Amino acid sequence: MLAIASSILPTEAFAQQARSERQQIDISAGTLPRAVAELAREAHVSIGTEGSLPNTRTRALRGRITVSEALARLLRGSGWVARQVGPTAWRIEPALLPEPTLAPAPTPAPAPAPVPLAPPQPIMVTAAKTARDYLTLPAALARVDLSDEVSLLPQQGSSSVAMQVEGLSLTAAGAGRNRMFLRGVADSPFTGESQTTVAVMLDSARVTYSAPDPDLWLVDVEGMEVLKGPQGSLYGVGTLGGIYQIRTRRPQQGETSMAMSGGLEAVGHGDIGYGGQVVGNLPLAGDTVALRLVGYGMREGGWVDTGARADSNSLTVSGGRAALAIEPEGGWRIDLSGMAQRINSNDSQYVYAEGARQRPAQLPEPHDNDITLVAAHAAGPLGALTLALDSSYVWHEVGDTFDATQGAESFGVADPRLLHDDREYRVWNSEALLSGEFGPVSWLLGAAHLQARQTLVSTLESATDPAAAVVDDDRRKSTESALFGNLRLPLLTDLSLELGARLFAGTVRDTRLVNGVPVVEDLHRTGLTPSAALSWRLSDTGMTYLRYGSALRQGGVEIGAGGELEPFDSDELATLEAGWRQLMGAGQLELSLFATQWNHVQSDVLQPDGLIETMNVGDARIVGVEASWSRDFGEHWHVAAGGTLTEGHLYRDAEEVRLSDRSLPVVPEYTLRGEVEHRFALGRAEGQVNLRLNYLGPAHLSFDPLLDRDMGNALLSQLSARVLLGDLALGLAVENLFARNDDTFALGNRLRLFTTEQFTPVRPTTASFSVGYRF
Repeated sequence: MLAIASSILPTEAFAQQARSERQQIDISAGTLPRAVAELAREAHVSIGTEGSLPNTRTRALRGRITVSEALARLLRGSGWVARQVGPTAWRIEPALLPEPTLAPAPTPAPAPAPVPLAPPQPIMVTAAKTARDYLTLPAALARVDLSDEVSLLPQQGSSSVAMQVEGLSLTAAGAGRNRMFLRGVADSPFTGESQTTVAVMLDSARVTYSAPDPDLWLVDVEGMEVLKGPQGSLYGVGTLGGIYQIRTRRPQQGETSMAMSGGLEAVGHGDIGYGGQVVGNLPLAGDTVALRLVGYGMREGGWVDTGARADSNSLTVSGGRAALAIEPEGGWRIDLSGMAQRINSNDSQYVYAEGARQRPAQLPEPHDNDITLVAAHAAGPLGALTLALDSSYVWHEVGDTFDATQGAESFGVADPRLLHDDREYRVWNSEALLSGEFGPVSWLLGAAHLQARQTLVSTLESATDPAAAVVDDDRRKSTESALFGNLRLPLLTDLSLELGARLFAGTVRDTRLVNGVPVVEDLHRTGLTPSAALSWRLSDTGMTYLRYGSALRQGGVEIGAGGELEPFDSDELATLEAGWRQLMGAGQLELSLFATQWNHVQSDVLQPDGLIETMNVGDARIVGVEASWSRDFGEHWHVAAGGTLTEGHLYRDAEEVRLSDRSLPVVPEYTLRGEVEHRFALGRAEGQVNLRLNYLGPAHLSFDPLLDRDMGNALLSQLSARVLLGDLALGLAVENLFARNDDTFALGNRLRLFTTEQFTPVRPTTASFSVGYRF
């Protein structure tokens, strides 16, 4: 019997590469059959096998090598060899024993027939804790992959991903200031003390708990996975909307390489920007230990004129990562990593007139978002099982400054000038995960402990008094210890049941400043967040599913209107969704419908004095539909499209009073997305041109009638081109092709929000050029 591993039908460009050129290969340690299948997928080739390969363990294989070299390494010592039988086809056969010296020469065997191409290999995803076949995962997941040459050129952060993922929404306050939401699970446009509804992950390390999106720049990154819907059964408290995971490129044993790139940008009616990045990979002990280093920095030109200060809202980003990979014997891998990023913005980017890009003179409102992370990961076989251990620690500081010459009178400070919000976040997360299979049943079981600390100190600076007044001082320590598990078992040939649950015990300690005296309050909560799903495999390339998921956030205390401490309850969210996923030759289609019930919604509410307090505001319902489609047309064209319809309302307030016309904040009522890409060859060079359009429908700033503002109805556009000539990459991009100035966010300075309208226009037309080279 001939078993075949194959990628999607290769283009001529891929065929030429498969014949002779070295390619970037990244195959994790595992079994020989899975490693061969992964090689076929990455290299876009077919690999046939005479019979079944042994289920032996293979070491990780990473580096720029040919397919023949990769097969030789994987098969070394296995008793099997690979032979190329076509431009993009290899056959794996048992190695022949040496013939005796006096034996007659064997009759030459006829040349084998070309190996036919098989259906596409499984698309593996990791956001669900373990590597899963995309067509066995009963949940909505979006995957954005960055090819090797794309990751070589300078990349931006979360906003570029949101343009490609249905249901992912960001506030548009600026880099490092934004809140992230998924599937309409949006509680407030303000950044207060409540836990975020989307957890940001860097590989297996949790980056955020209560902080705004750190907007990590996508440098030397393989791609992103966005797991939609509540994920309380796997990830615990706070994951009401889902998971946003960034997958970095890992150190590659046996490879010494370096890549550098840089670029310039010009902002229409604005300033000049520039940036660069460098990536290095160094083997330290043969095929056992490798080090990977990443560094980057950029300056983004400003485009808002504030009085006489032209282009006042420029910003800088700098950062780096270091990763050490160790692969001892026995199929284990240990990863030690660290990263740091610094975002510093010189001013805010809102205006006071719709369509304007200038505003009257006011004091600068700088912002900084500084994050540092260290992480350790170890994974390997434990008999027939797989054990994974993770631990990470995050230091995160976020600072905002607001012009307080208007709106701060209630604090009783003479001649108020600036309000400073200084926030510190610490997140320590550790987890042990054991997974395996028992016949047709697959399972995982884990234990986790999380400790998060957050501090907010707000001070009001006076023009006449050098001593700043402390107007708010909030401190919170949250802990959670949990046991969780997931079980997948077949009911019929094509029907499977998946059950998950997380049993947790959590504590929140709030320390609040009341009449100048710190007051401490402890709240304890134990609970269970379950999930359940039925999936039906329609064919080798399609599935449909029905899923129930749940998650919650722990309660706490805040200062009430009378100055006393008032508790607020945990909020709990449950979603029922139905989905259909279909791979169609050179294309893919995904459709999902969901309905969400959200009880005791926690929201960061703006008070009349300009401070923010967290409170329960009532119950909400969200219903929606998402669709995405993509397809290759021949070798040279790729088309993608997607859209969402989301209706989310607060229908009952905290006093059980029915409400009407109270839309949840920020999330557009509908979105549309389209993308067209053309691939071409220019002599020895390969290139592509990509056009991307996104329309964000109408949205609301708040469900509070006193604060609600209409926003949205914005068209985002980007035209990009890149050319790859060997190890040289060139890129050109233009954003905002139609010079739109649509309002994307109706908030800038919260002290003035009760008395003035605020608008955040789309960034002006911006052209950028970049060049990268790989050594």
